Amino acid sequence: MEIPAQKDPVEAVKEAFEDAVLHVKTFRDETTIIVASERVPELLDFLRVTSGLVYNMLSDISAVDYYPNDYGDEYDGDDIDFRPERYGVSYHLLSMLYNRRIRVKAFAMEEDPIIPTATVVWPAADWLEREIADMMGITFEGHPDQRRLLMPDDWHGHPHRRDYPLGKETVAFSFNVEEIRKHKPFAKK
Repeated sequence: MEIPAQKDPVEAVKEAFEDAVLHVKTFRDETTIIVASERVPELLDFLRVTSGLVYNMLSDISAVDYYPNDYGDEYDGDDIDFRPERYGVSYHLLSMLYNRRIRVKAFAMEEDPIIPTATVVWPAADWLEREIADMMGITFEGHPDQRRLLMPDDWHGHPHRRDYPLGKETVAFSFNVEEIRKHKPFAKK
């Protein structure tokens, strides 16, 4: 059996999805293709099945909250980072045939963060997307199981957002230990 020659994934994606590719970034031999969020499933499927690419393993999905977003419309093509929206979702793909990786990234709006689900391409994306939905509040449209994964059903908010309020406890030192102990619940005898 003859293995097809490798194709350049960036050129192949640009040719097939010229209207969907927003930006390409290569840093330390890692390539990131930033795409329009509504085209994510078909682009992931293209990378998976196209001869010469064969990114046949979804190794991870991650999300980042870029709050506060100081870049947005000011992007002129020369900046290190391209962040048109608050939330970024990255799909980390591996081609086991050619032993190479690529990252596909899409952004979701701050007000109503929605990205189409990747479970139509990779069923294994199910729990990864549920974790992101639970912890970041990004909705994956068309996802087969929208239940919370890590937090209780009655939990309000999404703990991995940068504007989520942090709980804190004052550290006890010798000068304030009595004041702290006044407010602690101790077992009654």
